[in-house]
Amino acid sequence: MDTSGTHRSGPSPEGSELPVSCELVTVPARQGLEAVDLLRHGSGVGPVLHAGDGASLGFLVPPGTAAGWDVPGSSCTSAVAPGADGGWLVPPREETAVTDPAVLRDALGRAARTIELADGYLGLRAR
Repeated sequence: MDTSGTHRSGPSPEGSELPVSCELVTVPARQGLEAVDLLRHGSGVGPVLHAGDGASLGFLVPPGTAAGWDVPGSSCTSAVAPGADGGWLVPPREETAVTDPAVLRDALGRAARTIELADGYLGLRAR
């Protein structure tokens, strides 16, 4: 649950322009939301886009990240400004233009482990 006051659906107040030259790490929404929570309580999170269908989130990362990105279940591509079918989950802010790729990689790993544990626990309880 977002308690930071930064959750806004749709374009940022400045419009739908990307804050800097960047790339986009796209992940499944559930893992992405867990990672956003972890990053907000840690070193911070840069802008995050959400797909209009709710299936995925995209973290803005510095240019060149795609060349070394190897996190299973995710992809890293050139960033595209949000369109009518998506918007900002975490809008651009001057103090955090992008998310550090190493920090994001760690948060995504921790998020995946959290989901795996939760699903395992729920599976045991259903028996």
